[in-house]
Amino acid sequence: DMKKHLHILLALVLAIGSTVASAQQDPQYTMYMWNMMAVNPAYAGSNELLSITALARQQWSGLDGAPSTQSLVIQSPLKNDKLGLGLSVVNDKVGPVNTTLIYGDFAYRIRTGQNTRLAFGLKAGINLFQAKVGELANVNASDPVFQQNVSGKPAPNFGFGLYYWGKKGYLGLSAPKLMENSYGTVVTSAGETEVLAEKRHFFLVGGYVFTLSDAVKLRPSFLVKAVDGAPISIDLSALFVIHDRFWIGGAYRNQSSCSAIAAFQVTDQFKVGYAYDFTTTELRGYQSGSHELMLTYDLRFNKNKILSPRYF
Repeated sequence: DMKKHLHILLALVLAIGSTVASAQQDPQYTMYMWNMMAVNPAYAGSNELLSITALARQQWSGLDGAPSTQSLVIQSPLKNDKLGLGLSVVNDKVGPVNTTLIYGDFAYRIRTGQNTRLAFGLKAGINLFQAKVGELANVNASDPVFQQNVSGKPAPNFGFGLYYWGKKGYLGLSAPKLMENSYGTVVTSAGETEVLAEKRHFFLVGGYVFTLSDAVKLRPSFLVKAVDGAPISIDLSALFVIHDRFWIGGAYRNQSSCSAIAAFQVTDQFKVGYAYDFTTTELRGYQSGSHELMLTYDLRFNKNKILSPRYF
């Protein structure tokens, strides 16, 4: 029917338009505050625990070809107090375009004060890119856009990050992928050749914890993303932390969405979080919002060590 064909058309615009015209984009997360390894390798090991975080995001639910992302991140400090390591695996799918990222992270940390540290981080790994445009159904088969598949070879990449933090706040600057890899070319409907390539992403993150009472704290944070050829993206969030167990609040992404976020520290080791995005763009009439689920498990090797609650 007409609505189904509109969904397909919109999905194609998202998948092909964003990839060809604006270059391959990194996945976005609403709960970035608990998924910092996705944007800054210097964060590795900063929470002083071996942490395993799994996150799944379904963007623009109900819209054919909408972005879908799954990630698994493992990070830990080493016995050498100055070092931290991390490993991340991300699968990102937008319409016929599928990208898998496998990266390792290394952080070197120095003390800058009694309660503050500065970390220098390096990220290195590979991107696996595949675009099965030619296998799409219900499209004009005579259009050259839909007569081609692109499957790039594993593309290596590397990046860097700086991360400064203390008991109450943090600030980070990073460029997780510095190489602008090319995955091949496609021919547009106008007969022009477009290059499938990545663009460098630069991230600025920060946050602080305000104590409102013995039971309640306020934890605002921000994430600014800059990509050549695309508008600046700004994420602002504010979460109330109740009894260091329950987190609730909201977020705003400029010209994109508003979000509701909730998380619960089920045990000292296990946390679960959920976010729902209300789209504010012209797509709001064709989908039912975005869903994001996060699970984190922390392993404590030294059970005799008393750890204070972690807010970032």
